[in-house]
Amino acid sequence: MVRFFSLLVSLFSLQFALAQTQKLPFQPMDVFALEWATDPQISPDGTQIVYKRNGFDIMKDNANGNLWIVNTDGTSHRKLTSREVSESQASWSPTGDRIVFSSTTDEGSEIYMYWTATGQIAKISQLEKSPSSLTWSPDGKWIAFTMFIAEKPPVVAKLPEKPKGAKWAESARITDRLKHEADGSGYMEPGFTHVFIIPAEGGTARQLTSDNYSHRGNLSFSPDGKEIYFSSNRFEDWEYRFRNSEVYKVHVDTKQITALTSQDGPDHSPQVSPDGKTVAYLGFEDRVQDHQNTLLHLMNSDGSNKRTISSSFDNSISDIIWDSSGKGLYFMYDEKGNSKIGYITTSGKITKLADHVGGTTIGRPYASGSYSVSQNGTLVYTQTRPEYPADLAVIQNKKGPLLITNLNADVLAFRELGRTEEVWYKSTFDGRDIQGWIVKPPFYDASKKYPLLVENHGGPILNYGDRFTAEIQLFAAAGYVVFYPNPRGSTSYGEEFGNLLKNNYPGQDYNDVMDGVDYLVEKGIVDNDKLYVTGGSAGGIMTTWMIGKNHRFKAAAVIKPVVNWISKTLVADNYYGYAEKRYEGQPWENFETYWKFSPISLVGNIETPTMVMVGMNDLRTPPSEAKQLYHALKLRKVETVLVEIPEAYHNIAQRPSNLISKVAHIFAWFEKYK
Repeated sequence: MVRFFSLLVSLFSLQFALAQTQKLPFQPMDVFALEWATDPQISPDGTQIVYKRNGFDIMKDNANGNLWIVNTDGTSHRKLTSREVSESQASWSPTGDRIVFSSTTDEGSEIYMYWTATGQIAKISQLEKSPSSLTWSPDGKWIAFTMFIAEKPPVVAKLPEKPKGAKWAESARITDRLKHEADGSGYMEPGFTHVFIIPAEGGTARQLTSDNYSHRGNLSFSPDGKEIYFSSNRFEDWEYRFRNSEVYKVHVDTKQITALTSQDGPDHSPQVSPDGKTVAYLGFEDRVQDHQNTLLHLMNSDGSNKRTISSSFDNSISDIIWDSSGKGLYFMYDEKGNSKIGYITTSGKITKLADHVGGTTIGRPYASGSYSVSQNGTLVYTQTRPEYPADLAVIQNKKGPLLITNLNADVLAFRELGRTEEVWYKSTFDGRDIQGWIVKPPFYDASKKYPLLVENHGGPILNYGDRFTAEIQLFAAAGYVVFYPNPRGSTSYGEEFGNLLKNNYPGQDYNDVMDGVDYLVEKGIVDNDKLYVTGGSAGGIMTTWMIGKNHRFKAAAVIKPVVNWISKTLVADNYYGYAEKRYEGQPWENFETYWKFSPISLVGNIETPTMVMVGMNDLRTPPSEAKQLYHALKLRKVETVLVEIPEAYHNIAQRPSNLISKVAHIFAWFEKYK
């Protein structure tokens, strides 16, 4: 018996040793173990960083996050508080002695204060709704924030009182608003978002803005703390001028609101310079295009002397922060599928400071991420590579970046991930250079030809890049070479490239994707007889378009598509935003064009076995779109299945189990046709 037990111990030890030396591919359950950093905020003196550390709760099947703090050299990495509830929106006081943040309670989200010297925390608010955009006054005495205030819905009919104890149907839901629902949250409660201010030592919040307009986005104090700059759309016909917003300021004492901009377009994100004389803001004059670069503007604090300082920069600018000297601003931008941090002087000279920002969209490799800067110029940001989601990186004294966290070492150090490579090829339509990325299977053997899985990105005015992606790593782990292209219409390649789909979508972006497929076949990387295709949202549109245009793919998985622009345009939560921007006129005014670009118009040509998947609560590409495709394919006796994900909005993969389920269903479908 002793010898038998010793043998078991020896076998177990051998298996354990082998497990330590032989890595496994990325596994579906690894998704639950992933962690990622968001919203890093560096202290004014540049010595510490507070950030939100995110992960998945395997029992509750959702994402959660708490605030953590770490020195800029990576030492003393610890949880900020002992509380086990959601925490976010951390912001250092001007002197670095306190950190304000928001956190959930049994009654809802509230504002909390943390004292750095003692580690004590206190709830300083008692609010009706959740606060956003927490912003310190320069003297550290006040916190400005925005909050939603509910309004009564319009009353259309008055019903008689029901008998006591009777169980009648719920009351009718009534709206007279242009936008009355939002994907991800559903029906929108009537009301407006306003600017508030509350003492930093706690007390009663005071509302500064009024009237039936919403005031959202970041806030910025004047140096004397007397005025707060914000953006809003305070026009009488604001519902129908939905692409417009202006920069305003409100006086803290008198509540007087002054409009500072007036161009027809989205002016937003005001930031007051350290001396208070200049206001930087983002925006553009709306030319009603598919894509327009967001520009950086400056003006005097009274709204005079407006000028644009980024006109020669052919990328959109976001997330602006003044440097402490007031001579320039830090900003974020995307360039060729990679998110970066730059610095621009007030005269318009631009310097790149950092690459590889992102890693906070865990499922697919979209642009994301954030950063902050201390008074001495130390920079912290969320960095990602194909090998890991967002970790914290620091650039100090022009040295770095230094990666100071390694949140996934406990998981990814023991996984063999697929290798990500950038590819460029020529468009056969007009000779343009087109970028894509491939992820090769773990333990890739160059002597073999692999099946190809094309993953089309959404938007379509978005971009994929060399960022971590759980879904694509799972595809690669199943033995596919995954190709994810950035065809025309993708961002980060200049305004002209992004706007090529205006009144022409889907168009030659189809050629761009197929040219990439041919490029990989010609290079001998993939097997031309084993081609598969998938994509979600706009990627679902492209997938349907591709199998309607050719019969080269053995199977397809169409995820949350638009297949009929006529029906989608008047049913989706953003129904009001398509005319003129996507196609000329409304559907009833330009029926032929809307139909011509609808993938359902090609359904008579589809022979590819096709899975159709949609979230049952999707308001952006409603389930009726997916069902039109499924029903049409069934009537034509094309092999098809409909997969409906319960309680899922457009972002099917928001819950980690749904991310795993989505990938598993795609695998199962493709395996049938290998």
